[in-house]
Amino acid sequence: MEREFKVFAGNSNRPLAEKICNKLGIKLGECEIKRFSDGEIWVKYAENIRGDDVFLIQSTNTPSDNILELLIMIDAARRSSAHKITAVIPYFGYARQDRKDQPRVSITAKLIANLITVAGADRVITMDLHASQVQGFFDIPFDHLYASAVFLKVPEIQKLKNLAVVSPDVGGIKLARAYAKRLNADLVVIDKRRPNQNVSEIMNVIGNVEGKNVLLVDDIIDTAGTFSQAAEVLKEKGALTITGVCTHAVFSSHAVELLNKAPIDKLYVTDTINNPKVNDVKNIEVISVDAIFGEAIRRTFLNESISSLFDIDKG
Repeated sequence: MEREFKVFAGNSNRPLAEKICNKLGIKLGECEIKRFSDGEIWVKYAENIRGDDVFLIQSTNTPSDNILELLIMIDAARRSSAHKITAVIPYFGYARQDRKDQPRVSITAKLIANLITVAGADRVITMDLHASQVQGFFDIPFDHLYASAVFLKVPEIQKLKNLAVVSPDVGGIKLARAYAKRLNADLVVIDKRRPNQNVSEIMNVIGNVEGKNVLLVDDIIDTAGTFSQAAEVLKEKGALTITGVCTHAVFSSHAVELLNKAPIDKLYVTDTINNPKVNDVKNIEVISVDAIFGEAIRRTFLNESISSLFDIDKG
């Protein structure tokens, strides 16, 4: 009897899970997720998964119930004798706390890695980690996909001329450099200083954007403070147009208001997070990552290489 693979989803992003399954030509697996009156989570697979390769799609954005749902789904799959369990995490939350940068704080990225591993996952597939070194926190195979493979195919981005690719902070240089290389564009970096969490102060623009079209690239927009301030500074420095590209649209706090005020001509985000706030942002377009995740799942099941899906790392 040939081994099969099945795809299940938690509640964090079922629309993306359904689109991924459509790309794979399969039906999303049936999994009951309920809550007791006190909020305790209960999970049951409504179909047999014994001996199957199981892929669990769940982003770990707020609320924290999404993380707990994933862990319980992994545990239930392990106790149901699944052959292999792959956690497909389009948005990996808590990745920003990846080091002890001040006394008496937690390294939550490592904590989440430990929880996923101990719960019983055999592999993790995710996209655009805030800090790539988080991969090293896992003792199981880890595949890191890049949304650039999707964004770089957008015709409007391909048509941009006299282009400068801008990283809104020093930490995003590698990602911006990869875009600049593939678009044959100049690379510009914004030096910023962050006095407190979710508070940023733009300090200096390293490079020239005067008279250029700008592609502002980031992995995550949370409060939008950094992104909107970057757009304003770039406009002051003489940028002709500003196109924003961001993988994870968290959009917390006053993000929508700040983005709507910022001089951004067009903003592209993905659907790694199922966030209704996206609909309130002007000049925004959501690009689905269903195809790249679907292909990663297919190749993982067939034990084929998926390196071509994240060769952006070579940029």
